[in-house]
Amino acid sequence: MLLFLCFALLQGPAPAIPMKTIDAGMQSQIEEPRQVTARSAEEWAKVWRQHSWDREPPAVDFAHDMVVGVFLGGRPTAGFGVQLVGTREDRGALVVQYRETRPPAGSITAQIITSPYQLVTLPKRAGDIRFEKIE
Repeated sequence: MLLFLCFALLQGPAPAIPMKTIDAGMQSQIEEPRQVTARSAEEWAKVWRQHSWDREPPAVDFAHDMVVGVFLGGRPTAGFGVQLVGTREDRGALVVQYRETRPPAGSITAQIITSPYQLVTLPKRAGDIRFEKIE
């Protein structure tokens, strides 16, 4: 057992899973907070229509990739944002970590309703996908 632990420590942390942003911004038509996973073209088309019915969706090779994303829902001003920052394994599930940013207290921001989001591709995998907000 000790030999196994030493080997694991020498190997270092697990390699990062490649994550590629395919769409991000401040104006989604999805107005409620939501996390999404699309593993097929049909699932992706449904998410995209809800998010942006007036634009063509980015192409995704669902033989190799899947889409995950976070929609923050409506926010009262500019200055809010979301960023998917990494992944980790947890008891067989893939945990997608994201960070929400907010305007600093007392800052002057545009008085416009926003709905920040980010969509990324990850290598396709079966099993549970969970989302974790980190500070």
